[in-house]
Amino acid sequence: MNEDFKSITILMADDDEDDRMMAEEALKEAKLLNPIRFVNDGEELLDYLYRRGEYSNGADVPRPGLILLDLNMPRKDGREALKEIKADPELRQIPIVVLTTSIAEEDIYRTYNLGVNSYITKPVAFEGLVEVMKSLANYWFNIVRLPVSGGGAS
Repeated sequence: MNEDFKSITILMADDDEDDRMMAEEALKEAKLLNPIRFVNDGEELLDYLYRRGEYSNGADVPRPGLILLDLNMPRKDGREALKEIKADPELRQIPIVVLTTSIAEEDIYRTYNLGVNSYITKPVAFEGLVEVMKSLANYWFNIVRLPVSGGGAS
């Protein structure tokens, strides 16, 4: 088990308040103690990652170790945000899991081509979401090794 997993911040980009609330509850139900932060759309996601606007106080804005990304959001959708994040050498190492209602093959292919790490269709039932969160926690925080925040090879 990775001893540092509790310190890894999860950042969820989703414009649906009910989905954010259910995800937070599912994480608690899954006994995942990681802090979770929320943004409403791709613009806000990039502001958070670049510490712009309301996120300019770096001390209050921990770098996420995992991003949960909805595709269908206003202003800047998840596809556009994903493309920008994966094009940036400073951000591309952050694992991104698409968590969306879309089952469109085009979305699956396109997001993998843009560099997403996993694509998950949101379960309809809360119990299903809890199981997804348990699996995510086990995989991303216990099985794989994540890069140390801000580190990496040139």
